[in-house]
Amino acid sequence: MNWISNYVRPRINSIFSRRETPENLWSKCDECGTMLFHRELSGNQNVCTSCGHHMAITARDRFIALFDGGIFTEVDVPEPVADPLQFRDQKKYPDRMKAAQKATGEQEAMLVAEGEIGRTPIVAACQDFSFMAGSMGMYVGNAIVAAAERAVSTGKPLVLFSAAGGARMQEGILSLMQMPRTTVAVQMLKEAGLPYIVVLTHPTTGGVTASYAMLGDVQIAEPNALICFAGPRVIAQTIGEKLPEGFQRAEYLLEHGMLDRVTKRTEMKEELVSIIRMLMQMPPPVAGDLPKPPEHPELPTPSETETAEDSVA
Repeated sequence: MNWISNYVRPRINSIFSRRETPENLWSKCDECGTMLFHRELSGNQNVCTSCGHHMAITARDRFIALFDGGIFTEVDVPEPVADPLQFRDQKKYPDRMKAAQKATGEQEAMLVAEGEIGRTPIVAACQDFSFMAGSMGMYVGNAIVAAAERAVSTGKPLVLFSAAGGARMQEGILSLMQMPRTTVAVQMLKEAGLPYIVVLTHPTTGGVTASYAMLGDVQIAEPNALICFAGPRVIAQTIGEKLPEGFQRAEYLLEHGMLDRVTKRTEMKEELVSIIRMLMQMPPPVAGDLPKPPEHPELPTPSETETAEDSVA
């Protein structure tokens, strides 16, 4: 009896019991509510395969999808002074930093790298909204300066992906000082004759929008991205009026001349390659990233063909 109770019954239960499905296998679209398999979603760069809604994506995942073969080299960014104001609200600033670093696996809110996209060398900088809402602090300012200096020293264009809630309040005036500082870094690129392309992602707000995010030679945005200084709720409460449909979204700004184009994330790489190669006066990209086919020899004219046939006859 003990053998049956202790071995046979648990064995049968383990075979026929319902296995639990891991929670991280599926993600729910915020827009349409469709359940998406995580591999399918990540393979589509976190864009819903049902409605096309662009979900959040980390800076590292974006670079893996952007650079050829997912290969890139990180650019070193100087470390700023930690907690210069000894700021504390509900938590100490260093504690918030440690929590963000543990949750994201990144050192700070911006990642700088260089590599090739479509055989086109570039320097890229990308803000990670999951790291303290991508807030602009001294490190972000250092990152943009480092990216601009690297681009100028190597003669490569700079592509910046913005995603931020604004300046970092824990660094006070020091975070606001990054606005003119990054503007000077962008000016370095212009004086060197190098393209500076900005891709605005959801959301790009506050002091980031008032500085480097709006200074690109070409301004591109992802679909339905919120791009503003003050948010629509604040503006509606201030003026006491209902705002237009889609106010401060990428499509609205495109219609009113603040953007050059709105491009899907899955088509962004090809778009950037075409624009960069045109601005850098490089030959057009080859479809499929294959070597350019050899030029065909000129075909003989009809008169030459007839003459050859007559001589054979």
